[in-house]
Amino acid sequence: MATVARKTEPSSVAARLERLPHSRWHVKVRLLIGVVTFFEAFDQLMAASALPVLTEEWGLSGGQATFAITSGSVGMLVGALGAGWLGDRMGRVRTVALGTAVTAVFSVAVALSTDVELFALFRFVQGLGIGGVVPVAATYINEIVRSDSRGKMVLLYELIFPAGLTAATLVAAWVVPNLGWRALFVIGGLPILIAVALRRHVPESPRWLLAKGREAEAEEIIARIEDEVVRTTKKPLADPDVEVPAEQSGGRLREIFTGRYLKRTVVLSTLWFVAYYVNHGIAVWLPSLYTSHFGFSLSTALYLTVLSNLTGLFGSFVMAMVIDRVGRRPAFTFALGALTVTLAALAIAGATSGAQVAVFASIATLFVFSMNAGLYLYSPELYPTRNRAMGASFGGLWNRLGVILGPIVVGAMMNSGASLRLVFVQLACVAAVGALVAFFSPETKGKTLEELNS
Repeated sequence: MATVARKTEPSSVAARLERLPHSRWHVKVRLLIGVVTFFEAFDQLMAASALPVLTEEWGLSGGQATFAITSGSVGMLVGALGAGWLGDRMGRVRTVALGTAVTAVFSVAVALSTDVELFALFRFVQGLGIGGVVPVAATYINEIVRSDSRGKMVLLYELIFPAGLTAATLVAAWVVPNLGWRALFVIGGLPILIAVALRRHVPESPRWLLAKGREAEAEEIIARIEDEVVRTTKKPLADPDVEVPAEQSGGRLREIFTGRYLKRTVVLSTLWFVAYYVNHGIAVWLPSLYTSHFGFSLSTALYLTVLSNLTGLFGSFVMAMVIDRVGRRPAFTFALGALTVTLAALAIAGATSGAQVAVFASIATLFVFSMNAGLYLYSPELYPTRNRAMGASFGGLWNRLGVILGPIVVGAMMNSGASLRLVFVQLACVAAVGALVAFFSPETKGKTLEELNS
């Protein structure tokens, strides 16, 4: 008698993932994806750390320095859209592996560049990889963890991103003065080793496979995951919850701009733009501000930047601990509101000394990093599996617009002779808009991805 293949239902896959206790399998997968995210963050901030030396070595004007910095951000913008499309069509893991390889190869190419034009070109291509990896990686992590602890699990994974930013500035503080800026980008090529490991050791998302009609593969992977969880926990699994709803099938890209998803897209896009406009408006120019405006040495400037990233890392950890308890909307509203108050206080104080700027910038980074980490959790929650990577990556597009425009506006204000007080006033105003939008954002606390999108 022929064996009849059991059809895997969408609700059963979600229910079977929801019943899995936290296990060594989850740790392994988050670690492998996390290493990728670490280096994506590391590569993202390297140009800012190298900028003071590049400006002197190549005699860059203010406009050329801005061009060198923003070229990578433009690549990230394009990469975010392209990777979202790929992530929903060829799979989460394959897209992350491809983006990682592009990032690594072109980091080495940046190290070999001989002028600002080549530097900008290679940073643009590298940005294609950086911009695409993080949103799709966050989408994958969202799809494999339980709803009751999704915030904590995803944000503990996302701590790796600010850790990468911190590592970039910490490594740069020693490498750039001692080995030169090129060595920094050679280090950024190490993730090429990880791209191969991903395909071998990280299974594709069962939710995505089922959304693509690949029931047999989804069944095989979910069964393999269950076996590994049982083997490592040495406990039987609970029965699946039959109440988990199934998502609707079908759907097209335009879905994220219609119906209930239109509001979600507008809110998410605004939050991404505000958070990264303020973040990079501050972070990109801090090392140069410390050296050119306040007369600090390069090493001192880079170590002060490390301080800001360390407070940001702490803020992200706090967000991970509280977001499943208080909910997304209160957490985001508080983070952006506190960011607004901090920047306004710095403007009122006058930003008259390097120490004053370092203290207030570190406090601001605490709040803005926590917001950034939360958005990587929030974005995939708002969209159905069939469009989840694209929806999350569209938010990433506004992220990149903020990354581009923040440094451009701040750089233009500084180059035109505007006071630092005025610079921080405009950043505070942008943060205030974000706090208002966050107050009206949809709440997703404690719900399965299917409940949010069925």
